[in-house]
Amino acid sequence: MLGVGGLLFGASFLIAIASPHFLTAFNLENLVRRSALFGILGVGVSFVIITGGIDLSIGSLVCLVGVLTPWLLVEQGVHPVVAVGGLLTLSLLLGVLHGVLITRLRLQPFLVTLCGLLIYRGLARGITGDQTQGFEGGFHTLRKLGNGRLPLFEGVAIPAPFLFLVVVALLAALLLGRTIWGRYLFAIGRNETAVRYSGIDVDRMKILAYGICGFSSGLGGLLFVLDVGSAQPVDFGSFYELYAIAAAVLGGCSLRGGEGTILGVLLGAAVMQVLQNGITLIDAIPNNVEYAVIGAVILFGVITDESVRRVIARRRGEGKVEGR
Repeated sequence: MLGVGGLLFGASFLIAIASPHFLTAFNLENLVRRSALFGILGVGVSFVIITGGIDLSIGSLVCLVGVLTPWLLVEQGVHPVVAVGGLLTLSLLLGVLHGVLITRLRLQPFLVTLCGLLIYRGLARGITGDQTQGFEGGFHTLRKLGNGRLPLFEGVAIPAPFLFLVVVALLAALLLGRTIWGRYLFAIGRNETAVRYSGIDVDRMKILAYGICGFSSGLGGLLFVLDVGSAQPVDFGSFYELYAIAAAVLGGCSLRGGEGTILGVLLGAAVMQVLQNGITLIDAIPNNVEYAVIGAVILFGVITDESVRRVIARRRGEGKVEGR
């Protein structure tokens, strides 16, 4: 987490020097909004990664919920409470379904969620006939959940998605750090066989992790479409699973499982958005190499963070030997 924190500070400092627009109130508010939206996705997938799993269906589930929200409200005339509640419930159930397929049928998480990636986007395109879905200038109250602002003082406001992120992050941190279920999730990622022999219901805990990931993906999809106002089923949510996974890994979640913190995930999500924002603002960096630049910086950050972690672990080991 020290590495990603340093990367966030260093990147922000360099971008602020290179572009006078970076520290403007408008840009910072937009940056916080985007970081919050991707942070919600990152928090959800961190539960799965901590157990040693993976979820590649996040972007397509974001697309499904994002496209169906205006489709249900505008095209089908469904009441907002019913539409929102139904789609969030659907997201939770799809996440639970992933967990059931992985635990009961012993299917690989990569395969199950890859199929989800294809199925959910295909459903979104088929249901809507590949047509862009929007709110047609209505549902202003509902849309404030995504594009609303809480004014602090003149020119500065807190984006509504940030408030959702605070709630999600606090609940996730409490679950992982203050409950027995959180300890079970970490233990499963470290040594699943030992956890099974100790009598813990591993399958149930994995289903819980995938259910949380599914629900957070649905919530993210809802907030994304409420923010931007429309969704095209062909590309809405594309690559979002990679941004979420990268945020979690940057924040200290090991793909081997058993490691990770919510604060680290939030920092990782912020790094991703700062880099993307910087590429947009700095004219010297062409937008068509955006993914290459972000990938290179992420790789550098992960290598640095892993190197720092190994040095600290080695020094602790040497200290224990000297203490004896």
